[in-house]
Amino acid sequence: MEQSIIRTEYSELMQKSYIDYAMSVIIARALPDVRDGLKPVQRRTLYDMYELGIRYDKPYRKSARIVGDTMGKYHPHGDSSIYDALVVMAQDFKKGLPLVDGHGNFGSIEGDGAAAMRYTEARLQKVTQEAYLADLDKDVVDFMPNFDETEKEPVVLPVKVPNLLVNGAEGIAVGMATSIPPHNFGEVIDGVIAYMKNPDITTKEMMEYIPGPDFPTGGIIANKDDLPAIYECGTGKIKVRGKVEVEKGKGGKERLIITEIPYTMIGANIGKFLNDVYSLVESKATSDIVDITNQSSKEGIRIVLDLKKGADVEALENLLYKKTKLEDTFGVNMLAVAEGRPETMGLVSIIRHHVKFQYEIATRKYKTLLAKELDKKEIQEGLIRACNVIDLIIEILRGSKNIKDAKACLTDGITDNIQFKNPSSEIMAQQLNFTERQAQAILEMRLYKLIGLEIEALMKEHEETLSNIGKYEDILEHRSSMAKVIIKELQTFKKEYAKERRTKIDNLKEAVVAEKKIEEQDVVFLMDRFGYAKVVDPAVYERNRETADAENRYVFTCKNTDRICIFTDRGQMHLLKVLDLPYGKFRDKGTPIDNLCNYDSSSEHFVYLASLTEVSSNRLVFATKQSMLKVVDGAEFVVSKKTTAATKLGEEDEILTVRILEENDTLVMCSKKDLFLRIDCAQIPQKKKTAVGVRGMRLSTDDELKNVYVLHDGENAEVEVKGRKIALNRLHIGNRDTKGVKK
Repeated sequence: MEQSIIRTEYSELMQKSYIDYAMSVIIARALPDVRDGLKPVQRRTLYDMYELGIRYDKPYRKSARIVGDTMGKYHPHGDSSIYDALVVMAQDFKKGLPLVDGHGNFGSIEGDGAAAMRYTEARLQKVTQEAYLADLDKDVVDFMPNFDETEKEPVVLPVKVPNLLVNGAEGIAVGMATSIPPHNFGEVIDGVIAYMKNPDITTKEMMEYIPGPDFPTGGIIANKDDLPAIYECGTGKIKVRGKVEVEKGKGGKERLIITEIPYTMIGANIGKFLNDVYSLVESKATSDIVDITNQSSKEGIRIVLDLKKGADVEALENLLYKKTKLEDTFGVNMLAVAEGRPETMGLVSIIRHHVKFQYEIATRKYKTLLAKELDKKEIQEGLIRACNVIDLIIEILRGSKNIKDAKACLTDGITDNIQFKNPSSEIMAQQLNFTERQAQAILEMRLYKLIGLEIEALMKEHEETLSNIGKYEDILEHRSSMAKVIIKELQTFKKEYAKERRTKIDNLKEAVVAEKKIEEQDVVFLMDRFGYAKVVDPAVYERNRETADAENRYVFTCKNTDRICIFTDRGQMHLLKVLDLPYGKFRDKGTPIDNLCNYDSSSEHFVYLASLTEVSSNRLVFATKQSMLKVVDGAEFVVSKKTTAATKLGEEDEILTVRILEENDTLVMCSKKDLFLRIDCAQIPQKKKTAVGVRGMRLSTDDELKNVYVLHDGENAEVEVKGRKIALNRLHIGNRDTKGVKK
């Protein structure tokens, strides 16, 4: 067998393969179809339950059976994705209209997971059978082969309500995601009916029927005025707040009761909300909360905040909205598969696609019903004619040798192989012209059908068939008649399944939290050699001055409203609020600097710390390992960023010293080869913090600075070199950019 090698560009092959994969995820897994509002896994699960006969009026069946059957027949992507889809379709706190009736532990609103599929049971909801799966036997949708072409599955379910809006959708595909909020069932049906009566309806007019999302968790939509723009283009952000009530407690105290939560708080975010409230109390952002308890149950959400007497309830509510998930944003991106491609649609566009689909399935349904009625009409007319000449037919049957001859006589009047007792009967038989199906029905007719009442029932049934044919032809020929039928069915669904709106829609003022004015006071900053920092009262420091100075690397006084500048060897400056530091007892360990700012002890080391007030009112001298020097005005470090570049460094260079500069200061540089150079700081030029600096000491190729000392006027300092002590303040003051002297 000959083999051929196909040469192709690797990048083109990768590009094509990735695009194929992306489209597969988008179309066949992650995004819902605009027609039925279902993802493939949801559609296949519901269809499998329908095929298994797990109806709302039948016993529950094990979820494991449903999952296994769905995976084996239609969805070969793992059992967890199928079971997760089944669970979500049964959770009334996630779906506005649950499609599955779950029996057992199907999870909770607080994020508890469902029990394993071997323990839970499920069946279809009544509305699912009537509005999502009805008429599948009437050829209303196309079917396609499953993954191994051993079964057939529907391309789309004949859903009669706009499920995409009723239940919403969430999905992440490749390069795109969908996020559609759920809406009120009755309002959505009103919107569909309004569109069918006026296809030119605008978004603003449609919102008279569908004013906004209706989340299963209730809550309050706080930005009503933004909804028209969101529904026009299909994207935007909805602000959702929880519902807070005030109850009177004992002793004149009040309690805040949260009875409804934002839809985005479902699951683990309830626990996060409780932790956020604890944090507000611990950080002293509020002192009004005495206790918080979660009393939620199957009856609903109930989170209780006990307040101290005289608490400012309104201010506390604003604090909760601002600092916790009690007010959250729901991102809307109404993306769905329409006509085989992903499309972001507005409210009216989604309903337009749905209504178009309704006309398609109604047309196919009534064509199928009309064909069945025409078949019935043909047979009924044949049986009625047969009853009128029943004696002749009996004579034909008695004179026939086999069914073939009798059938030939009934359809074509062929009497050659039939014996007649009466010659006139043969003449009458030759005039018979029943159709093939009529003849078959006559041959299969039972004798009791000749009873008078049965004949009357046949005539009545024939009249009903003619009436149905006329009705179906009218529906198929006149769009207005079909619209009436669809609208009537929608109104029936609304009457039986619509519920009151749970989410309120309003324009609410943005929550404003007035920052508490902090009383300014002096504190003493302490940081040990391990990087643990704290602040203490000056009186506490004075009582423990000797120990504090001995145990800590940095000790200085600053204001509690100030910030700490942390200069590192990598040329960075990190800012830390003094208020973020623990304020307490002298023997408290403190908190690592790493935990309070962007400083990372694994990649950088601090070379100098000082308060921002002190830094900003002075000049700073910078010295690096490669002997680069500069002076920077401290005002340049008054920035809002938590981290900023303090200086520009050359390749493989690092900062050795940063110090505040005073008048008449001198600077001593010491290299690894024990060369010393003392210069007057007046020789160092002042530059911007983004500059590199100038050379301070001329070094040989294999030498670099190991220490830099800044000496204040009159200060004595000694260093030890090879067992000899050298007084730095007695070194001769030389010129910058010279070699220095050997010691």
